[in-house]
Amino acid sequence: MLQYPDGFRWGSATAAHQVEGGNTTSDWWAREHAPGTTVPEPSGDACDSYHRYREDMQILVDLGLDTYRFSVEWARIEPEPGFVSRAALDHYRRMVDTARELGLTPMLTLHHFTLPQWFAARGGWRSDDAVDRFARYTEAVLPLVRDLEHVCTINEPNMVAVMAGASGGESLVAAGLPAPDPVVTEALVAAHRRSREVLSAVPGVRSGWTVATQDHQPEPGCEEVAHEYGHPRDSLFLEAAAGDDWVGVQAYTRTTIGPDGPRPVPDGVETTLTGWEYYPPALADGVRLAARWAPGVPVFVTENGIATADDARRVDYVREALRGLHEVMAEGVEVEGYLCWSLLDNYEWGSYAPTFGLVAVDRTTFERTVKPSARWLGDVARANALPD
Repeated sequence: MLQYPDGFRWGSATAAHQVEGGNTTSDWWAREHAPGTTVPEPSGDACDSYHRYREDMQILVDLGLDTYRFSVEWARIEPEPGFVSRAALDHYRRMVDTARELGLTPMLTLHHFTLPQWFAARGGWRSDDAVDRFARYTEAVLPLVRDLEHVCTINEPNMVAVMAGASGGESLVAAGLPAPDPVVTEALVAAHRRSREVLSAVPGVRSGWTVATQDHQPEPGCEEVAHEYGHPRDSLFLEAAAGDDWVGVQAYTRTTIGPDGPRPVPDGVETTLTGWEYYPPALADGVRLAARWAPGVPVFVTENGIATADDARRVDYVREALRGLHEVMAEGVEVEGYLCWSLLDNYEWGSYAPTFGLVAVDRTTFERTVKPSARWLGDVARANALPD
């Protein structure tokens, strides 16, 4: 058995827009329903978790998991500039209280990709007052975090900057990610730091943000190319976490870097439903990268998993990822916990086809069906050890 330290956290994660349903005041909802949209299908009712969150949390408890990371929807809390919905705050406070009541430790994310439509219309993260607006939003949600330990300011800011770069038409190569928007990158770093300042007024709160590590692996002689490509896409955001209370790593696959940049996934290599290479060691590599660029900052694995229709393959992937994580921890990297993405088969930003969930959701009835992989992970959590 590979034993994990006492107090190591085990759980799963979701994001508001991907599971709640009916987020009609968000920019993603507007994009889904815009004339001529390129989004394959709208989020609609998603998993109806806005109403069924207790059921979802109970599943986690029954499995033996102890931590639930979920996000609050800025567009619900502040649907118009300056108007803070007391009803929305009360709803999310009930979610926090329900998690506590059931024995779960809640981890709250303040911003997980979606923006209020009014904020997006002003230019989003490119607007002159974006940082001030996010600081005021953080102030508005302080009643939700008063007894929490882990609060995430912004989920995957590097992907937010990349998406902004894509919308601006910037791209480095056909394979790989578009070049991040530098203006958006600067705004996100500043917003994160301002948000942390606001959160620091609440005793006991430990704040950080989560980074989608891309595991850039250079071919021989391509180390400098890999650095120039990779630093603005993930390392910069880990570097910005230096001094934070913790940093989240979200790892799924790797990117091979050749002389001209990222290589496409080779033919014949196993891929997931998202088209990513099946590569469990990406987690250990991502944690090592975080330890390199944010030395001394505790790491929390806030997302890791696989989009697959073969649940046995999900167990294989997570087992190998956890084995690599154990090796990194044995090297001396402090890792506080592991959260599997995702609790539910949810809306993956344009489609319900990529199934990451530990739990299946009927698209008509919303019935939840626990998968064998969820029970396997629950057994690991109960033992706080991985069968060797």
